[in-house]
Amino acid sequence: MKQASNTILMIRPVAFRMNEQTAVNNYYQKVLDNILPSTVQNKAKEEFDNFVAKLRNVGVNVIVVEDTIEPNTPDSIFPNNWVSFHQDGAVGLYPMFAENRRLERREDVFDILEEKGFSINNFYDYTSAEEDDLFLEGTGSLVLDRVNKKAYCALSPRADEDLLIEFCEDFEYTPIIFKAYQTVNDQRMEIYHTNVMMCVAPNFAVVCLSCIDDKKERRNLINHLKEDGKEIIDITEAQVNNFAGNMLSIYGDNNKEYIVMSESAYKCLTKNQIAVLEKHATILYSNVDTIEACGGGSARCMMAEVFLPKT
Repeated sequence: MKQASNTILMIRPVAFRMNEQTAVNNYYQKVLDNILPSTVQNKAKEEFDNFVAKLRNVGVNVIVVEDTIEPNTPDSIFPNNWVSFHQDGAVGLYPMFAENRRLERREDVFDILEEKGFSINNFYDYTSAEEDDLFLEGTGSLVLDRVNKKAYCALSPRADEDLLIEFCEDFEYTPIIFKAYQTVNDQRMEIYHTNVMMCVAPNFAVVCLSCIDDKKERRNLINHLKEDGKEIIDITEAQVNNFAGNMLSIYGDNNKEYIVMSESAYKCLTKNQIAVLEKHATILYSNVDTIEACGGGSARCMMAEVFLPKT
């Protein structure tokens, strides 16, 4: 069992823009005034292509699938919310909060992976929960410790507790449940995705402990990470706002571990935090400013890890 993968799936945008349907509870999205939609799309595509080039340059196997103009899917650049791939050949399909994000689910993605020699054995499909307005947005809602079989989850309108339990029963994970908050206009609001405030890598974890207001929940999370030998790198809420929690550990050539993040995330880290990260992995960052501003998601959200076995 591995915690990090060498293969990731990424969706290249064709009509990226701010998604008004997700903005209701994603407080990281911003309206970029006086910028034409075509400019936003072109900038996002350029950021995407540069990011892919950096990953491939260090030996990451990036499978790029082109988005389509129809149906209208402004957030398709974040595939990790609708699908997850597992080492036993299982695929998880997830219920999405925004109706236009449900259209991102594409069967041809599985054909492409199988053509590339990956084996898919079965599907766990949770998408019918959308009919009951219940959601669990993939590895946005779930930060998975795949080795120790633990699913960290900050409950929110996009992460339902019953669905989390169902996922954990199907995939044999232990749920680590908590509430995570951010301050918006002097109010404590639930953070929409766990992966903006937490990342679990093979030997360390990046987490904003001050987002977890309940001391008992915070202590429980710390205990689980320590029990599994993870060095904890605590980040601030200001750093979360710069997407420092939205990191992903992946393997490049010769199983060299990289911790991947955006340029804005890297720039907000302290020297000490960088030193601790570099003790474990090589930092790789890329500028995704337009994607972060309009999409309210960052580098980690753009990568769906492929752990499927090879045929």
